[in-house]
Amino acid sequence: MVNDNKQQDPAQKLPPVIFGTSSLGNLYQAVDYGVKLEVVKACVASSKPVAFFDSAGKYGAGLALESLGKCLADLKVDPQQVVISNKLGWYRTPLLTPEPTFEAGIWKDIEHDAVQMISYDGILKCFEQGNELLGNYQAQMVSVHDPDEYLFASHSEEDYKERYQQILDAYMALAELKAAGLVSSIGVGAKDWKIIQAIVADVKLDWVMIANSLTIKSHPADLIAFIAELNQKNIKVINSAIFNGGFLTGGDFYNYQPVDGDSINGKALLDWRDKFYQICKTFEILPAEACFSFSAGFTGVKSIALNTTRPEKVAINAALAQKEIPAGFWQEMKKQGLI
Repeated sequence: MVNDNKQQDPAQKLPPVIFGTSSLGNLYQAVDYGVKLEVVKACVASSKPVAFFDSAGKYGAGLALESLGKCLADLKVDPQQVVISNKLGWYRTPLLTPEPTFEAGIWKDIEHDAVQMISYDGILKCFEQGNELLGNYQAQMVSVHDPDEYLFASHSEEDYKERYQQILDAYMALAELKAAGLVSSIGVGAKDWKIIQAIVADVKLDWVMIANSLTIKSHPADLIAFIAELNQKNIKVINSAIFNGGFLTGGDFYNYQPVDGDSINGKALLDWRDKFYQICKTFEILPAEACFSFSAGFTGVKSIALNTTRPEKVAINAALAQKEIPAGFWQEMKKQGLI
């Protein structure tokens, strides 16, 4: 059955800010449901007329999807006022061990495990389970999640080719969902943008989500050129993890790996951040404001995905899109070799 609510592709009208939901899946810390409810409430209040959420079955083994659906229902949010992107490829399973077997140490106090399912049938199972977890809500934007990690796990060239074919088969299934009107758009979410580049050459996509790839700290010229190519093809770009896993705003992890201040790489990262913070202080700019402005400032980047566990930060995050950064700030960043 065709869902009339999904005939218009929301990916063609992405807002400046999309709300990430990994925190709803207890990323790094267990979050009380009451706090999650306030976060979702703030996201809806900060989004007019439609709130966009990005989620995935991987987040807390489906806990993020489940929490998002429950919060929206408890807040009595009209399903037509919500757009949900569900990155597919991980399927919730019973927890049979003391700790989940996927991404050890990342997700806290979760009651399920998850297995990777990237294939024609597997991606359909993930889609169906995702909508079950969302309850009264459904994902309109769908994608294959972490195809780069799936490929990097291959143990031979033959295995790599087989896995890549499974990714293409998964996209065949998603294309059928779109043709049936069950979803509005198809994309990809990955950390390695070169895998996105390979998939774009083989699959018709509406949007891509890059992570840890285009930030004020890391912005390779060939990636910027690729984003310009995507723009010419009318493929929208959502930029996520623009703080390099929270490091650029004061966290201890860079791209989800702990920073060792005694190592050469760790010292270099901390030195870069110290200089960055000093320039921000000189120009009275918050680091998050500079990060957002830089990451959103490329032609083709239509939206930034942001995530928080603090309800009071939601409106602040949404307001980042309005902040104008003085030209002198960028000149000083270049002068000191930081960008």
